[in-house]
Amino acid sequence: MSARAVVPVGVVLLTAVPVLVLCVGQSLGLTVGRGGVRRSDAPRAGAWTWWRRAALVAVVAVVGLTPTVAVTQAGGARVGVQLWFVVDRTGSMAAEDWGPGDPVVRGPGLDPVPAVQRLDGVRHDVVSLTGDVPGAFYSVIAFADEAGTQLPLTDDATAVRAWAQTVTQEVTAGSAGTRRDRALDVLERSLRDAQERDPGMVRLVFYLSDGEQTADEEPGTFDRIAPLVDGGAVLGYGTAAGAPMRTYDGTVDPDADYIPDPEDPSQPALSRADEGALREVAAEFGVPYVHRDGPTSTADLVADVDVDTIAADGRADVGARRDVVWPFALVAGALLAAEAWTWARASSRGRRRR
Repeated sequence: MSARAVVPVGVVLLTAVPVLVLCVGQSLGLTVGRGGVRRSDAPRAGAWTWWRRAALVAVVAVVGLTPTVAVTQAGGARVGVQLWFVVDRTGSMAAEDWGPGDPVVRGPGLDPVPAVQRLDGVRHDVVSLTGDVPGAFYSVIAFADEAGTQLPLTDDATAVRAWAQTVTQEVTAGSAGTRRDRALDVLERSLRDAQERDPGMVRLVFYLSDGEQTADEEPGTFDRIAPLVDGGAVLGYGTAAGAPMRTYDGTVDPDADYIPDPEDPSQPALSRADEGALREVAAEFGVPYVHRDGPTSTADLVADVDVDTIAADGRADVGARRDVVWPFALVAGALLAAEAWTWARASSRGRRRR
C-alpha cells in the first residue's frame, strides 16, 4: 500500500500533528504551564473521549493522504501488431542474382544470371508484407556502413511503400565493409522503446539481407533481443554462386560499371550470399529462415500470427493504483457519529439541569 497524497503531505502533517498532540495530551490529563508539562487535576472530559478524537484526527489524516493499492486490469492495454523491416542496403545487395530478368554474363566462362538486383527482391517483399499485415504499425531500419531508423513506427502503409520504392544501395565509394549485425543496437533500442510504450503489442521482425560479412570484426549475436520478438523471419537474397554488382554514385544509372574484383580488376567482383550466416541470425532471433529467389507471395510468412493467442500471455494487462479511502472514511464516519451522540447527550443533560 502507498499514498497518492491528494492533499500535500506537508499540509496534512502541519494540520493533523498539533491537533493529535492536543487530543493525546488531554486524554492523559497533561497541561503546559510555566513549570513545563504536568498532569492536571482539573475536571475534564473522559479520557476515552479524547482518545476517540485522536483516532478521528489520525483517520482523517490518512484519508487526506489517500492510500492506494496496486491492481492489474486484464486486457487494459491496446493490442495490435508492430512490424519492423531490418534492411541490408550494402553494395552486395545490388548483386544481380534475384528473380526474373534479362540474362547477363558475369564474366568469361561464367553462366548468365537474371539481371535483377537482390534489392529489388527486398522492395517486393517489404511492399508485399505490408499488404499482408494491414492495420499494423510499421518501422524500417536500414544498415550499410552505419545503421539508422529510416521510418519510425507508423500506421501509414503508404509511407512504407514509398520508402521501398526509393531505397537504394549505399554509395560505392563510401562502403566500409559489411557487418550483418550493424543494425543490432538500433533495433534493440527501438524494440525496447516500443515495448515500454505499448506492452500489449505483438512485435514482428523481418531481417532482409544476403548475409555477407566482409568486415574483420566478429559479428554480434541477436539472441539478446529474442525475448522482444514474437515472430517474423530472416529473408535471404542471392545465390552461393554469386553475381556482380554495379557501382552507385548517388545517381541511378542502369549502365553503370560493375564493381571490379580487387584481385583482378579486369573482372567484376562477385558477391556470394551466405545462407549459413542468415540461418544463424534466424536461430538467434528465434524465427524461421526463408530463401527468397523470386517475387512469390509472402502471405505464408505471417499466416500463423495469431495476435490474440500471443497477447494472452498477460502482456495486455495494465498495472494501476486504486484508491482505498472508503474503509478509513467509514471509520471516520463512525467516530463522528459517536462524537455527535456524545455531544447530544451532554447538551441534553445541560438543558435538564438549567
